[in-house]
Amino acid sequence: MQKRRPSGRRPLLLAVGAGVTVAALAAGMTSAFAATVFSDDFTDGDTSGWSKSGGTWAVDGSGVLNQSNAGSELARQFAGQTSWTNYSVQARVRPTSFGSSSALVGLAARSSSSTRMYRLVLLGSGRAELQAVNGSSVTAIGSASLGIGTGNWYTLRIETSGSTIRGFVNGTQIASGSNSLAGAGRIGVVTAYASGGFDDVVVDSSGGGTPTTPPPTTTPPPTTPPPTTTPPAAGWPTPTGSQKVDATIAVSGTFDGGLKRYYGIGDGGQSESQDPMFELAAGATLRNVIIGAPAGDGVHCEGNCTLINVWWEDVGEDAATFRGGTTYTVDGGGARSASDKVFQHNGSGTVYIKNFRVENAGKLYRACGNCSTSYQRHVVIDNVTVRNTDAIAGINTNWGDTARFSRITIVGDPDRETSICVKYKGVPKGSEPTEIGEGADGVNCLYSPSDITYQ
Repeated sequence: MQKRRPSGRRPLLLAVGAGVTVAALAAGMTSAFAATVFSDDFTDGDTSGWSKSGGTWAVDGSGVLNQSNAGSELARQFAGQTSWTNYSVQARVRPTSFGSSSALVGLAARSSSSTRMYRLVLLGSGRAELQAVNGSSVTAIGSASLGIGTGNWYTLRIETSGSTIRGFVNGTQIASGSNSLAGAGRIGVVTAYASGGFDDVVVDSSGGGTPTTPPPTTTPPPTTPPPTTTPPAAGWPTPTGSQKVDATIAVSGTFDGGLKRYYGIGDGGQSESQDPMFELAAGATLRNVIIGAPAGDGVHCEGNCTLINVWWEDVGEDAATFRGGTTYTVDGGGARSASDKVFQHNGSGTVYIKNFRVENAGKLYRACGNCSTSYQRHVVIDNVTVRNTDAIAGINTNWGDTARFSRITIVGDPDRETSICVKYKGVPKGSEPTEIGEGADGVNCLYSPSDITYQ
């Protein structure tokens, strides 16, 4: 889902650790927001864009990400991309319990795997330590005794530039050294035999170079799966039965609903916190399903997925959100009554939409413009009928997104103009993308007049 947030960030209210001055704290924070390429203050109430490994994680009502299992040997949440090289990552960190003097709560950079990374950690012994971690082998690059205590907030920052790794606590450098363990990797927050809270995670380019998403491809993705001659269905199907759903249906393999109507999750509104009706594991297929109202957050695809002849009678938040994987196919079916968008593309790769009909919607497709990770995304839309819809696709041209259109039929009120391809400038999480144009350009928005028919 593309998050809706207030324009401002929450103020950074920090408890300064022993031996650290307020002036040093302020100086350290000023540089943290130069060339921001990633940010998450968790005010959306979830960990979208992060991947969990161990521990018990939840976002509380104040917008803090907490790991509450102090018995977990190693708990981690990762975000960003493995291709990131020279950068700085900063976060507010609050230890809430330590199981021993060696227990830790901290921040990670250049994580090339779940057990290979640089860490800046607060220890139960009261020290802060910058570490190079390679499995069970932990090398201390440097440390300082700061009298770390539970319940206090500390601002941790790791800067990476080539082989130089530096660690800061509340704006004061506590360690610096040369190490060649990891040249690139994701960011992370970690605990070991401890519990803690995390907030206001920011990645910027002040470590020596801007972490970037993969560069735009020189050519947009092909129009495969190949177009078919099957037209979108002329009308909406009649359900063969109805089934109330009280909890998300997990799908692995293929789920064939036999055109039964499924309904009952959420309130039918635009709340971002609603559960999905169906959650598809990587490689799963959902087919012959009618999704009634309320339908919560529709369908979540956690990896590559296929939706065949799936119908949404009344889209609440989103009809489907493509979260993980690289290839997603929507073949047949339709959606109506979407006040915002029908398909939300949060992950990377390409969404293929064909033989589909959409009615009374804001947009048929939107590439997320402010998700935690700024992927390059593509959509291929073929053989689709559009009625009373504001726009067919919205993409972020500054990230190299593309949208390709063929055999589009626009039906309805001639006084209501439907935009084919709307261009946005994507922004880091916590900000709002801005619209910068629309229309075919041969680079990002790919279609010709012959691809669009008006009825």
